[in-house]
Amino acid sequence: MRTTRTPVRRAPLREGIKRSARAVGVVTSSLRPLPDFMLIGAKRGGTTSFYFDLLEHPAMLRLFPPPVPGLKTDATKGVHYFDSNAFRSESWYRSHFPTVMAREVRSRRAGVTARSGEASPYYLFHPAAAVRAHALNSDARIITLLRDPVMRTYSHWKERRRGNAEPLDFPSALDAEQDRLAGERERLLADPHYRSYAWEQQSYATQSQYVDALRPWVDLYGADRVHVALSEEYYREPARVLGDVHEFLGLPRHEVSTLRIRNAAQGDELDPAMRRRLAAHFDGANHALADLIGRDLPWA
Repeated sequence: MRTTRTPVRRAPLREGIKRSARAVGVVTSSLRPLPDFMLIGAKRGGTTSFYFDLLEHPAMLRLFPPPVPGLKTDATKGVHYFDSNAFRSESWYRSHFPTVMAREVRSRRAGVTARSGEASPYYLFHPAAAVRAHALNSDARIITLLRDPVMRTYSHWKERRRGNAEPLDFPSALDAEQDRLAGERERLLADPHYRSYAWEQQSYATQSQYVDALRPWVDLYGADRVHVALSEEYYREPARVLGDVHEFLGLPRHEVSTLRIRNAAQGDELDPAMRRRLAAHFDGANHALADLIGRDLPWA
């Protein structure tokens, strides 16, 4: 007799496992230290590729739960606790990180103290994230990966356009930006439950004025606890740039890069006239950023 095999409903199964894992993490949250570092942005700056390259270091621990073959292919990247999930408990946040025992096991294997961290690229731009993060985890080290602001701006728009989430062409979206953002910063600061699509996803040029977003992190954590890497240098010299971050985290340099570019936004090349317009727009912010971080910028 021929039998028919019932297909596995992977989505409900995946969600059930996810909820169960999170519940386990919350129950054991007191055994889960806060992260050693946060990769805070910038969005469309290469943070996904950068973070997963960092995870290739033998002393680096992945977030909880780890990948599960057939259900969860990649390690978790970001928790978004200090931007979109600020209303949740500290136990919920801690539930994403490895336990003390997992850290000890990895440290013995690696021969150096293990490290764990998350990458939530909206932290850099969210107006309340720096204060929230410092209030809970003032000992963390802060990493940011910044990209040519002209190309970040255009890539951000292409990402929205590609997903049919942006009805306006690029010049029109830039012209509409300030009206879209009006009052959103104040609403985000006033209500931890409030989420602003416009502030997170339609702030194309505003998110690229890095100095305004980075200054609160430097002021709160101190310049010695904030490491700024540049996307263009990372893609050109990944081993050197990643090695600098390893040392910043107190780890020995480990020459590793998957050389995998993730989440690239395909589309037409940027119009040269628009590129010149944006370059002029960002000129002042670029010089202020160079002063803040104490180094020249290749795109300034």
